[in-house]
Amino acid sequence: MATVLTRDKAVPRAAVHGSDSEKKDFDASSTSVASIPPLGEPVERKKHFWQRSKPYDSEAIATLPSVFDDPETAEKYQPPAEWENTHRFDPLARWTWGEENKLIRKIDFRIMVWACIMFMALELDRANIGQALTDNFLPELGMNTNDYNLGNTVFKLSFLCAELPSQLVSKWVGPDRWIPTQMVLWSIVASAQFWLSGRTSFLVCRALLGMLQGGFIPDIILYLSYFYKHAELTIRLGYFWTAMSIADIMSALLAQGLLRMRGVDGHAGWRWLFLIEGLLTLLIGIMAFLLMPAGPCQTASWFRGKGKEGWFNEREEVIMVNRVLREDPSKSDMHNRERITIGLLWKSLKDYDLWPLYALGLVFQIPFVPVGQYLTLSLRGLGFDTFQANLLTIPYTVGHMITMLAVAYAAEKFSNLTALSVTSQIWGLPFLIFFNVADLANTNRWVIYAVTTLLLSFPNPHPIQVAWNSRNANSVRSRTISAAVYNMAVQTSGIIASNIYREDDRASLYKRGNRQLLAILCMNIVVYALVKVYYVWKNKSRDTKWAAMTEEQRLDYLANTTDEGNKRLDFRFEH
Repeated sequence: MATVLTRDKAVPRAAVHGSDSEKKDFDASSTSVASIPPLGEPVERKKHFWQRSKPYDSEAIATLPSVFDDPETAEKYQPPAEWENTHRFDPLARWTWGEENKLIRKIDFRIMVWACIMFMALELDRANIGQALTDNFLPELGMNTNDYNLGNTVFKLSFLCAELPSQLVSKWVGPDRWIPTQMVLWSIVASAQFWLSGRTSFLVCRALLGMLQGGFIPDIILYLSYFYKHAELTIRLGYFWTAMSIADIMSALLAQGLLRMRGVDGHAGWRWLFLIEGLLTLLIGIMAFLLMPAGPCQTASWFRGKGKEGWFNEREEVIMVNRVLREDPSKSDMHNRERITIGLLWKSLKDYDLWPLYALGLVFQIPFVPVGQYLTLSLRGLGFDTFQANLLTIPYTVGHMITMLAVAYAAEKFSNLTALSVTSQIWGLPFLIFFNVADLANTNRWVIYAVTTLLLSFPNPHPIQVAWNSRNANSVRSRTISAAVYNMAVQTSGIIASNIYREDDRASLYKRGNRQLLAILCMNIVVYALVKVYYVWKNKSRDTKWAAMTEEQRLDYLANTTDEGNKRLDFRFEH
């Protein structure tokens, strides 16, 4: 295994950066451990804006130990020549914490912020149906609750079916080309909802929106993994889904103005809502063609930076590539425009070690989705007017943002993904019990609203589980497919959840549906426990096999094994 060398203070600048001759002459098979420049030690860094900055030596070495520091293992993990970032790979490169932190902030600004803006655009066009409901959307199109359920089911089924094909296309042509194309196409459909005429046109538009938006989320997650280490990605996915919540707040505020356009040119307010928000997404989609680079070393264009450097100079590209690869050598498995064959697809789909995470994706959101999906409609039923109903969605959205970021941070701090994920189910338990035992017909509407707001403020573990899935994939091929399959499971859960509240249960304020939600939530707690048990057992089994091997046998395994990704004996599952 890798020899660990540490140093508290920075070495001279030349040693930190590595000379050109060192980079050119590096040969893992001929380099001795003694000739390897000193390495650094991990430091506990500030992860959120509200935290106090922790003192650290910005000139200390930030390059952490990896398999590339031991000549005997380095050549086994060498990135292939066809990988798009190989020209920046340098196992002897060293950099400081000051350089790394500055670079991460730059990546956040250049890459992460725009990813969040694009996701907000998706959410705006996906969720504005909730605001339209408060403006007599269903009656004016001659539809009822069951038609609305069918529309949600059609949307999610289309979204689900498009996930995997979209991910395969994105891996082939590159997310920097495919994602902007998706956005432009779905924005046209979203705007076209202005001309809805009834049930059929409603269902057709929901189907087209689902097909065109499907795959966007796993595409973005794979794209972000090119730039961030595992723990960094988990935290940033928390912000990514926070952007969705911000979009929900913006949607409610925009609806305040756009729905008041009822009567303009003789059209309903919800028609203007769909048209204007769709055109806004179209603008963002066009900008995405200009603002999404293909990868860390491919940012140069006429719109991004000057000359050959683009957004990042050579030094920054070296740091970006090596810091990510030192943590996870599997990220160099495939070129970012390399297609996945049918054989590789089947190999990834039958990776049973990721099935427990797919099971979580299938069930974890069901207890909360129906309540949120029907919130604006329920608020109208409780006597709130159109504009009150839209504004009353904001408090739970803010609460949801806070709890989601808190649980994402806690998962990394305490390194217990399962325990922090299951808190979502424990959170919802008392509130769903209330909905099942209270006489809702005779309960004050503000009490019902308060309990609903608290329920929907649950600490969503989705960012944790998406990053968890990415970590446990341990190869670009598997990470590409598993991101899509996991999200397909989440969309399937949405289809199930969309059909729990039914028209014939509406008069009782969905008593039957709430009983089903409580039963599913209790089941979910058991599912989380079983997932934990499975991964603990898998790791212990591998520990036993690895410990029984001699050092020579381990090196022979690393050199000659046909095991790939998470099937390798030297890989341990996160849990």
